[in-house]
Amino acid sequence: MPRVPRADDLYALRVPVDVRLSPDGERVVYCLKETSPEKDEYRVSLWLVPADGSAPPRQLTLGRKKDTTPRWSPDGRTLAFLSDRGTVLEKGGAGDRPRDPADEKEDDKDGATQVWLLPMDGGEARQLTRLPQDVTDLDWSPDGRRLCVVSAATEAERKPKRRKPGDPPERDARILDRLQYQLNGTGFITDKVPNLWLVDVSDGASRRLTSGPSRDQGPVWSPNGRVICFASDRHANADLTWRSDLYLLDVESGTVERVTGGRGDRYFRLPAWSPDGRWLACIGHRYTAGGATREDVWRFRPQPEQDGENLSGASDLMVASAMGSDLFGFADPRVFWDGDGRSILFAAPIEGSYELWRVAVADKRVERLTEGRHAMTRPDAVPTKAGMRVAAVWMTADDPPDVVAMDVRPMGARRPAPAEPRRLTDLMGEAWRDVKIVRPVERWHEVEGRRIQGWFLAAPRTGRQPAPLVTEIHGGPATLYGWTMFWEWQTLVAQGMSVYACNPRGSQGYGEDFCRANFRDWGDGPMRDVMAGIDALVADGLVDGDRLGVTGGSYGGYLTSWIVGHTDRFKAAVSCRSVNDMTSEMLTGDLAGPLFGKYEYGRNPWEEPEIYRLHSPLTFADQIRTPLLIQHAEQDLRCPITQAEELFTVLRSLKRPVRLMRVPEESHELTRSGAPFRRVENIERISDWFRHFLIEGKRGLPPA
Repeated sequence: MPRVPRADDLYALRVPVDVRLSPDGERVVYCLKETSPEKDEYRVSLWLVPADGSAPPRQLTLGRKKDTTPRWSPDGRTLAFLSDRGTVLEKGGAGDRPRDPADEKEDDKDGATQVWLLPMDGGEARQLTRLPQDVTDLDWSPDGRRLCVVSAATEAERKPKRRKPGDPPERDARILDRLQYQLNGTGFITDKVPNLWLVDVSDGASRRLTSGPSRDQGPVWSPNGRVICFASDRHANADLTWRSDLYLLDVESGTVERVTGGRGDRYFRLPAWSPDGRWLACIGHRYTAGGATREDVWRFRPQPEQDGENLSGASDLMVASAMGSDLFGFADPRVFWDGDGRSILFAAPIEGSYELWRVAVADKRVERLTEGRHAMTRPDAVPTKAGMRVAAVWMTADDPPDVVAMDVRPMGARRPAPAEPRRLTDLMGEAWRDVKIVRPVERWHEVEGRRIQGWFLAAPRTGRQPAPLVTEIHGGPATLYGWTMFWEWQTLVAQGMSVYACNPRGSQGYGEDFCRANFRDWGDGPMRDVMAGIDALVADGLVDGDRLGVTGGSYGGYLTSWIVGHTDRFKAAVSCRSVNDMTSEMLTGDLAGPLFGKYEYGRNPWEEPEIYRLHSPLTFADQIRTPLLIQHAEQDLRCPITQAEELFTVLRSLKRPVRLMRVPEESHELTRSGAPFRRVENIERISDWFRHFLIEGKRGLPPA
């Protein structure tokens, strides 16, 4: 019998977080993220499934910890992956149980993430690397004999300093000479600078390829195996820019040359070699529209100081993975060459859908390859005789994520129907089969000549009155809502509250001008877009206009705080991990520096302090009378918790109805990747707050 969703259904969540096709396109390996039995951490295991869907998935690793980042060897016989399991060996292809961890050396079980190799014809996975710090990425050489991996530090840096009797006290202050010294979800990163290493597959012998303060990432081998292309910020005053260039590293000589040239700021990353090695494709831009600049598909010759060619710019598509969901976090976008180098495949959002696209190299013509009300994220693609085979994570607003595969015709073929995905997994299976999921209804309205897209999830009426409404606002601001599932929304509807979410000006998926439309205006303009959508629902008799709630996280928290400081129409609000003081936000946290303010407001707080004061919700805090729950994670480095403390202090001092919810040991990513029990508690407390004021109609604060 169907039942309504609950917050604790998240404990049963099984989500694919990475998908990789074998070189011949016949098999798909994916990472499956689940909650551990203790329900306070996650485990990730590797699974294998035929790309044609002819057999069910088969588990490759038990995932007692986190097995991630699978990468096929060029011949498809070995799978390299990252694991934090220590040296505990595990049976692979046959799914055998692991050896007893007690048999392993105690000093090896330190949880460091290292490279492991799994023979795909059966046998044990073996640990390949023992580098000083965690490995975060890897790429196979074309001959399958070496790996280029990303890691940090040296052995000498890692070894703890042991004081002897009589030694003077240690100095342990952090001495900082540069900005960008911390990263949300990681902490201080001054001693975790990613560099490139070369690893021999036969014995794990390693050699450091790059060093220094630059952050070298995303390595890819050239087809001839002589050169590695990577992205890096290796330039003067790198901490004062958001700049990334492509570089070429000669593996034997060690010489490094910069590919991306031109004047001014630029941001190029995630390179991919053409099959013949004559070109590099990547995503990037030159900051022509500040923080709203669209990321496009570019092409460069693998030579020094190239201006490059923007291939996809005319389409006005943002090549990025910024469509939200509280079931998983964002992933880096990638680009893929077809077999003859005539076109490049990529993914990009458009009007709430996340689709696959292809751009022709010769004439820059862009084709849409998939169509539907869905999100096609984390794609991987390989050339086949029939064109391209693609595997991806697929989800809709009423269907949780699964792994799919599809075949794409060659460039220039007569245009058939859009590529149809075939589902390879049914990950939630019976766990959510009886859960009653509400499918959103798409809604559009117009504000000041702009069409605003939104989604409405209707709760059942109780009596003559329509249900109350909770409006959700996304973060960013340059992200978007779409046809993806949000479990928080489903639990609110299950408790009798309708949900509305829209993409106000400043969102992605509607072109660069729309994304730029909130420049120097994070508050008033987007508020008008949101309120117009609410007014339309009230006018249509779909919601009770006297029982309105509003909530959002990050930028959505900012706009929530802003809205309740400018209107008393809402009976309750929840502002999550928000920005409340624009000046302190621009000067603290992991984005602090001279560019955040410049790209969003044209000038920095020390250059034009008044605009930051006038655009801070804190400035209007004395006008907030709506009961407000302020939620913030204590380890948030994107929007530091002082943002919450400032607003809470003002409202409590004024004896307004306010409560501060401090979440320990979590970062800005609480709702997407926080500890499972904290994610559940977060949804429950938000639901309780709105139910107290919107359903029960009570005035005082709810029980803590």
